[in-house]
Amino acid sequence: MGSTSEEYSVTSEYHLGILQQVLEDNMAKDLLVRIYRKSFNGFAARLTEKESEKLRGTKEVISVFPSRTLELQTTRSWDFLGFPETVVPKSPRSESNLILGVIDSGIWSESPSFNDDGFGPPPKKWKGVCKGGKNFTCNNKLIGARTIFDSARDKVGHGTHTASTAAGRIVDHASFYGLAEGAARGAVPSARIAAYKVCEDLTCSEADILTAFDEAIADGVDVITISIGGSHATDIYSDSIAIGAFHAMQKEILTVQSAGNGGNASGTVASVAPWLFSVAASDMDRRIRDKVVLGNGKTLIGNSINSFTLKGDMFPLVYGKQASSSCEELVAEICTSTCLDEKLVKGKIVVCDSTDGSGIGEGLRAGALGVVARSFVEDYSRILPMAAVELKTSDFEALISYLNSTKAPKANILKSESLNDTSAPVVASFSSRGPNGIASDILKPDITAPGVEVLAAFSPDAELTRNYNDSRSVNYSVLSGTSMSCPHVAGAAVYVKSIHPDWSPSAVKSALMTTARPMSTLKNPDAEFAYGSGHLNPVAATNPGLVYEATEDDYIQFLCKLGYTKDDITQISGKKSFSCPKKILPPKDVNYPTISAAVDADKPLNVKFYRTVTNVGVANSTYTAKVESAKNIKVTVNPSSLSFTSLNEKKSFNVTVVGEGLSSGSHISASLVWSDGNHIVRSPVVLYSI
Repeated sequence: MGSTSEEYSVTSEYHLGILQQVLEDNMAKDLLVRIYRKSFNGFAARLTEKESEKLRGTKEVISVFPSRTLELQTTRSWDFLGFPETVVPKSPRSESNLILGVIDSGIWSESPSFNDDGFGPPPKKWKGVCKGGKNFTCNNKLIGARTIFDSARDKVGHGTHTASTAAGRIVDHASFYGLAEGAARGAVPSARIAAYKVCEDLTCSEADILTAFDEAIADGVDVITISIGGSHATDIYSDSIAIGAFHAMQKEILTVQSAGNGGNASGTVASVAPWLFSVAASDMDRRIRDKVVLGNGKTLIGNSINSFTLKGDMFPLVYGKQASSSCEELVAEICTSTCLDEKLVKGKIVVCDSTDGSGIGEGLRAGALGVVARSFVEDYSRILPMAAVELKTSDFEALISYLNSTKAPKANILKSESLNDTSAPVVASFSSRGPNGIASDILKPDITAPGVEVLAAFSPDAELTRNYNDSRSVNYSVLSGTSMSCPHVAGAAVYVKSIHPDWSPSAVKSALMTTARPMSTLKNPDAEFAYGSGHLNPVAATNPGLVYEATEDDYIQFLCKLGYTKDDITQISGKKSFSCPKKILPPKDVNYPTISAAVDADKPLNVKFYRTVTNVGVANSTYTAKVESAKNIKVTVNPSSLSFTSLNEKKSFNVTVVGEGLSSGSHISASLVWSDGNHIVRSPVVLYSI
């Protein structure tokens, strides 16, 4: 993507002229989809492969890449992070000068979380507008909205949820039908919000995402949160979010992105560029569970969010295969669609041996009193459309055993309740893991934050369970995903920025990463590939002591080291006047807060890293290095002591790791801590074999 100026001098006629060069007839206006001319120069158009290739060869065009379709990916969470309402220091006046850009599915502007009582006018730096379309208004809290659809109204709830998690106002007694009740709030209730709707349903076009970045950068936002991504990593030069975020970084704007919901398989993390802040999801100490009580007095604990209460004591229990007159036994057993007989399930709780939720939907259709099904996950609960419970396999088998042990089985499904989970935080099973499939020496994800069963504002127009028989409407709902963890980090970034408004995006990111709380490798066997630098700690991040800063030039040199061509790098950065060094050092030496490298399997380790830190703590201070590592490697730091005499002074050091070779597919971790006796500046050191 090319650069553009503040005056937005590039006209649509200019883009149409370029497009017309590759078309065989006069259809340019009909095929032009989007124009980007505020923060970068480019356009989106509907073209054939042949036309795309022809366009790629024109002298005015830097790059051509396809527009993919991407996916959308707090009463307790902030307290769990050690960030209560009364946290000090906190500056509402500074917060109110900061603007969070939310690129998502829109926003429900009437939510109490976005009320503007007591707010003054938007900051003078705000250049945006309220173009939310039909039946949409902004205020002094929600100061801007843009959409390429009819309205910026949120029809799925996702954008409303993420915006309120990051920067929603304090709303007392928020709950989901009485569950998870408390004061819902964001990290920075006084900050402003600008919403950019790019998703009409659960899918989002990259062309529209680039439009949102173009507008948000020009509007003057300070931090961007985007809980959207692909199902896998893609080359940075064809990743719209990475490209948009690079242009944001050029304007001193930090972009925070969800790491992805690709599950716990290796290499599933989709957010890979070093200028992106990539967030994994973990649980918190409040979990929502429900129970089914059997006729024999045994109680089984389920993984589900059930807001319904059955009136009565015990109800008949029937297996799906015994409640069908039209389907074969194996099909009826899992309660396949249209199999359950309404007469056979009326007034009864049906047992469905299904794990995808379809059995519960079929039970609702047939008019069953309730449903008990297998759970396909055990570490988070989802909202169910009726009185229902999902049991882990061992408990489901206990249920089947009881069902077969008596002629008149009975049960009752209780309403869900909040329980305390002392094992938290543990990275969620759905959260995408490293290593980084594109930039192998950059550890991703960067950090983890609460993303399991998070209560936040919701759109009353949105479907709760995407089941057409579930017509409930709520203002606050409980969701899980890296989409929910991402705005926690974005809100924390705005909070840090409110205290240090002059800090660069990389300084804010470094502060949050190096102060993150270490996590247990026993509970998280994927270690740093699951949680990055650790668990978000917003308060500590305001006083990190040292930060690892990286500039635009550093990132361009990184792309050179990655082996990208000049055209590739121009496609990402928009810059044409740069040169890659003749001697290309490995990407591992980009000035990143974590220290990582991929190594050849079964070869002795001897890896050296170079880093530079900036003093943002106390002018006269001395930091000493401390390393914790496994016995089969030796980690040395040179120099082992760094003395500073002024703020913003920089000091460089190197880290060397030697040891036995790693077997194929294995990894080894260490920890480097710089401390002056007051500040703890921690960086994971990770080597893994390829």
